[in-house]
Amino acid sequence: MITSAPDPSAAATPALTAVRARLGLVALLFAVAALGWWSTAERMSGMDDGPWTALGALGWFVGVWVVMMAAMMFPSLAPTAALYARMTTDRVAPLLFTAGYLVVWGAAGVTAFAVARAGGAVAGDVLAWDSAGRWVAGATLLVAAAYELTPLKNVCLAKCRSPLGFLLGAWRGGRAGSLQMGARHGAWCVGCCWALMASLFALGIMSLVWMAFVAAIIAAEKTLPWRRVATYGTAGILLALGILLLAAPDVIPALTIPGAGPMPAMEQMGS
Repeated sequence: MITSAPDPSAAATPALTAVRARLGLVALLFAVAALGWWSTAERMSGMDDGPWTALGALGWFVGVWVVMMAAMMFPSLAPTAALYARMTTDRVAPLLFTAGYLVVWGAAGVTAFAVARAGGAVAGDVLAWDSAGRWVAGATLLVAAAYELTPLKNVCLAKCRSPLGFLLGAWRGGRAGSLQMGARHGAWCVGCCWALMASLFALGIMSLVWMAFVAAIIAAEKTLPWRRVATYGTAGILLALGILLLAAPDVIPALTIPGAGPMPAMEQMGS
């Protein structure tokens, strides 16, 4: 009995489809990140008041925060999301994974807002630049530098740097499982990056320059092959910035030295 040879193009179709799906997802994540950068630049224009910039009303801040997280985190999330897209047959699952990831970062933003408001209610204007704000900002950067060298940072970063290991260890079936996996990955990412995000508050949460600076550090730590070089380099940079902020803030490029009070634009946002 003569059988026809398998059609190579038919055999390659599933693989090509998977590649196209992954490339499409990566392109989508980068497109959303680019849109986030554009939107953030538009919404934060003229609002940088340096360290401990007023956060505005809760709804406005959360909206800006979620867009910021999409802009800053989606490029480094792309490898994990693309691998997950290859491992699942449900085309919606990677989007749900990404949504779960973003929900956790949104919750982190709400927590940061609550801490800021509670601290302001208890301590008053202690974070004002001419009060203790400069010293708290410098100490925050020094703490962030120290955290870079802790075992907890190392564990969290390892989860973020190993997409396959994370997915195999956290695998859950179904669309609800996709959300859970995304949320778990987001939690590891928060554990990895919370100190860097605290540094962003200390340098100017409404500064596009410092936002790009922190985003570049996060991407380098998660994607460069030299993990030790990245983490020790980050610790050194944060240490230097902390010392300069305490000793000579005027020499730090792009740092806005706060005035006596919040910017009028922020007052209009309901701060």
